[in-house]
Amino acid sequence: MISLVIADDHPLFRSALCGALRAEIEGIVIVESHDLDSTLHCLANVNDLDLLLLDLNMPGSGDLYGLIRIRKDFPDVPVAVISGSEDSVMVAKVIDAGALGFIPKTSEPATYVQAIHAILAGDIWLPDDLRQEVADQPKPDLSMQHKVTELTPQQYKVLCYLHEGLLNKQIAYELSISEATVKAHITAIFRKLEINNRTQAVLVASDLKLQMTTAQS
Repeated sequence: MISLVIADDHPLFRSALCGALRAEIEGIVIVESHDLDSTLHCLANVNDLDLLLLDLNMPGSGDLYGLIRIRKDFPDVPVAVISGSEDSVMVAKVIDAGALGFIPKTSEPATYVQAIHAILAGDIWLPDDLRQEVADQPKPDLSMQHKVTELTPQQYKVLCYLHEGLLNKQIAYELSISEATVKAHITAIFRKLEINNRTQAVLVASDLKLQMTTAQS
């Protein structure tokens, strides 16, 4: 029996994929999540999980942030990325960040099943038409993504609010903390990301497409 989590913020897509996989794989157990926070909760509470199918662009995930955070916190859980984009540069980054496969969202149910079985057998699965393109990509620099995953959830929120242009007092109001605590978080962010000012912090958040989600804690 296969147990997996489908992490995607579009309920219609999750419903369609759940139905297709249940029709193709007898006895499959599927848990759904809709953002990074609910996905982390699932991973912490679902026993004997075989695979996570992860959408990169769901709330809280922010480019590769969600994937790298999950690989860091749950290194024993195999992850396959599902996405509507088939850009070979992005796919190369995904594999280098620790995903064991990339499945285009437009794939037929039989392709999902093939990919799932291949990954569970220990292989890295990619569509045939992307394999060579991905292999030809230069090795990406993921150092900043890894640094961002060292932030606490509160520090991550502060970084996202900096990206949105909020002042310290506005951030303090949004998070129900003091301005002194906000300043302490910003100092820690600068240290962990090895940057020196707010402008650099905003650029980092922009480059990594970091975003807030009210569900994140």
